[in-house]
Amino acid sequence: MNMLKKILIVLAAMTMPSLAMAQTANPAPAPVTKEIAAPVVATPAAAVPETAAPAASAEAAAPKSMDGSLPGYTPMKPTEGIGMPKPKEIDFQEQFSENGQYAKWINNSILLPIITVISLFVLGLLLWVIIRFNRRANPVPSKTTHNTFIEIVWTLVPVLILLGIAYPSLDLLAKQFKPAPADAVTIKVTGYQWYWGYSYPDHGGFEVVSNMLKEKGDVAPGERFRTENDGPGQLAVDNRMVVPAGVPLRIQTTAADVIHAFAVPSLWFKLDAVPGRLNEKSLTITKPGVYFGQCSELCGARHGFMPIAVEALPPEKFAAWVKAQGGQMPGEAAAAAASPAPAAAATPAAAATTPSAAPAAAVTK
Repeated sequence: MNMLKKILIVLAAMTMPSLAMAQTANPAPAPVTKEIAAPVVATPAAAVPETAAPAASAEAAAPKSMDGSLPGYTPMKPTEGIGMPKPKEIDFQEQFSENGQYAKWINNSILLPIITVISLFVLGLLLWVIIRFNRRANPVPSKTTHNTFIEIVWTLVPVLILLGIAYPSLDLLAKQFKPAPADAVTIKVTGYQWYWGYSYPDHGGFEVVSNMLKEKGDVAPGERFRTENDGPGQLAVDNRMVVPAGVPLRIQTTAADVIHAFAVPSLWFKLDAVPGRLNEKSLTITKPGVYFGQCSELCGARHGFMPIAVEALPPEKFAAWVKAQGGQMPGEAAAAAASPAPAAAATPAAAATTPSAAPAAAVTK
């Protein structure tokens, strides 16, 4: 037992130096120096930050707009029944693009009349067969198996009908996928779960994020909620996709997570937004207004809460909205790049006149 104690003591003595070396040395106390305070002189430059700080904090604390308005821009109030579904409506919505007007004309002037005539004709044949060839009216049925004239008619007539439908249909298809002109305004639409993002690469590249507005009873105090000026329930958004009316648009769609679909029925526009892919389609809105749509591709739990609101403004109001967002119009960027040239040319001229002023000052002395 004594031998075990001696061994433990020896081992403890051997480990003490290593533990001492592993400890961090205490820092030496810093020398105390007596400093003489320099006189404080109040300067105008020093006073500027002191006054700017409260102004900046006051600006940051200012409440955000409760209606989406910005300096120089007030959201347009939607028109009832325009750009939105109407109760008991069975027709397509009123169209505000050239392709939409053409498509609605095809439906109402070509397809519906043909469908109506064929349906009434088939119904008449059925009634005639029921009445004329029942067992009492025709106890001895005919054994006719072929009729050359009828066979030619029921082959040629459907072919002519299909040809009459095919031409305007293919024409509409070609119009829908006609590329946008070079001077078209580009808007990149990105689908997220479950909201939209609108980027404006031609106007500085800023992005507007759009979410559905909730009802008044569903938000916390001080948060924005939907009003009648925003649009119908479950279609109104906090930030709309603002575009110029009467100007060709290049709409590009993509997605950040799953497949979405950007669809606005009153503009006859629908285009899939696929992750890792950029789809493109041209659109020209014929009249200023607010046009509503929704995501039309099942994209998850809140698929039904991804509304779309497109606000078409006159070009001058669209330019004001771009400036309010911190962007700039394409022509302004070129003008800003060219404006420093006259100032740079004026600088050498000023430098050339400076030496001549020195002798004059010497003579005065």
